Amino acid sequence: MSHLKLMKLLYLAEREALRSLGLHLTGDHLVSMPHGPVLSMTLNLMDGDIESHPGGWEDWITDKENHELSLRKPFDPSSLDELAPAEIDVLAAVWNQFGAMDKWKIRDWTHTYCQEWTDPHGPSFPITYRQLARAIGFDTEAAGILASQIEGEQEIDKLFATL
Repeated sequence: MSHLKLMKLLYLAEREALRSLGLHLTGDHLVSMPHGPVLSMTLNLMDGDIESHPGGWEDWITDKENHELSLRKPFDPSSLDELAPAEIDVLAAVWNQFGAMDKWKIRDWTHTYCQEWTDPHGPSFPITYRQLARAIGFDTEAAGILASQIEGEQEIDKLFATL
């Protein structure tokens, strides 16, 4: 699968999980880039700019060659014990809606329908979870509460990463 398409699918899954479950899948930092919204840390993993923890990205996904990625090994979906059934349903729903699109069509879709995205006219521009929540229909108060919860979880993750 193309690097660009996979990134868009992952971003849209994060977006859909927030919309349908009120939860994030990754807690990644969201940014606007020239080709649309992306998950910042995931993009760094895709590009090989950072290494994941043992059992992480490099164990599952091949290096990028000609802007294409693939699974390193087959897997049984029932072994995805880190994902709740509702999260797997989100991934399936995103695939059902966008999987047939090529990388350019899905990119164009995010430019048109992801209101939280703005052209950064440069490398990147942050998208807050509050902005995303507002763009997908949460009212101001609910968006603030949801964003605060996610930001709190990100702070805890940062703290544990230093231990």
